[in-house]
Amino acid sequence: MSMRLFPRDRDLSQPLERIELRVRASDFGLPVEEVEMRLDQFLARHMAWRSRTSVQGLIRDGAVLVDAATPDHPEGTGQATVETRPGRKLRHGTRVVIVIPEELRVSMPEGDAGGALDELCVLYRDAGVLAVDKPPMLAVHPSGRHLADTLIQRVHRMLGTRDLPRDARPRLAHRLDRETSGAILIGLDPDSHSELMRQFEERETDKQYLAIVKGEPEHDGGRIELPLGPARGSKIGLKMAVQFDGQEALTEWRVVRRVPGYALVACDIHTGRQHQIRVHLAAIGLPIVGDKLYGPDEMLFQKGADGTLDDADLRLLELPRQALHSHRIAFTSPATGERVVVESPLAPDLQRFLDER
Repeated sequence: MSMRLFPRDRDLSQPLERIELRVRASDFGLPVEEVEMRLDQFLARHMAWRSRTSVQGLIRDGAVLVDAATPDHPEGTGQATVETRPGRKLRHGTRVVIVIPEELRVSMPEGDAGGALDELCVLYRDAGVLAVDKPPMLAVHPSGRHLADTLIQRVHRMLGTRDLPRDARPRLAHRLDRETSGAILIGLDPDSHSELMRQFEERETDKQYLAIVKGEPEHDGGRIELPLGPARGSKIGLKMAVQFDGQEALTEWRVVRRVPGYALVACDIHTGRQHQIRVHLAAIGLPIVGDKLYGPDEMLFQKGADGTLDDADLRLLELPRQALHSHRIAFTSPATGERVVVESPLAPDLQRFLDER
């Protein structure tokens, strides 16, 4: 189930002050007439990183407003009032507003602070496309625990989007995991963004990643054509696995550099399945160094999410993040019609890992 928490077109250069949600029967797979949910349960579903107790505290502190749907006003009246009862029942169409207390609002980095914004390296730019080099451990967009200083927020501030029309704001054309570094494309206007998305969906882009794997490959390269689907039985809901009834997935790989016990491999992906490279390499006995989900123990992923990794865990992982880097993307520029190739050199932490072996 996927439910939007943040407004699609909000100005990401500014701190988030309020969140507006709508109770929709389709989000819960129920008929409209059967929707009747407690307010605290509804908020806990959307704010999964907060406990139900903390959500109830937010309600009792007067930070939540409700604009109830009625037969005469199926989308609410437009006037939301403070609701302090966690057990208040909500029906389809009700609007819920969360006013983030000022002390909890995440401050945004200043553009002239000489900090994070200066670290955003531009790889390519034309009238419709921006390509930047994403640092590791940087979320691409606000979600869950990572609400401030995300990649798209840095881009918004760098481009000065505060006074732009909503439809002119930059949008990600694809995504990278928080731990993955390297090249990423951003559409600077709606038409360019849609065209980039189309190219990705229709496999007209060429993408190459670099990965450091644990083990010494027997061959200098190969082709992995194994179908992928959800990992049945895993305690981690987003984990994928090779499944005979999964979606087709094709990865071609070759060794770029060998060091004792490890190798740097280049991977060309011809399909864009979730975690494709990570699953495919692990399936042939070459797991990516630092991978908490497909490496030595999947529960390292949960510990990493909870911030409870200890020294023994980090020694087992060998790197605090997965050694995966978006190295090259080839696409056709919507603005010029020309084929463009952007490249990001191997991230310094991964280069250092190889050099120290």
